[in-house]
Amino acid sequence: MASWWPTFLGFLLLTCNSAIAIHRSGGHAATILFVGATYATLVVLFCSLRRFETAPPGSAARDRARAGVWLTTTLLTAMFSWRVSALMPPPLAAAVWLTGCSTVMGGFYVLFLRPRPNTADD
Repeated sequence: MASWWPTFLGFLLLTCNSAIAIHRSGGHAATILFVGATYATLVVLFCSLRRFETAPPGSAARDRARAGVWLTTTLLTAMFSWRVSALMPPPLAAAVWLTGCSTVMGGFYVLFLRPRPNTADD
């Protein structure tokens, strides 16, 4: 089992970075909401990854954790695509969304549709 301090340090850095972003937002409600939603989604993603790593291979718990990982990464991809595409001219915004959708579909294929070899790693 890995040491707890790298995880703690990572969450500390994530929390500090989010707090600084909120402070620098100048009270802009949409920015504060975006930072807060991103922070919460990242916490859920890390919890889902932890559940996936600790669940026995082939178990229903591992499948639920896999779904949680895909859902949270999909949400993060959509949130960042929305935020970045708002700053781009329409052709580039379309490219941002196309890239995000391709990433989500590729992740779905790899996590759920691709045949898995019969290994203990799942």
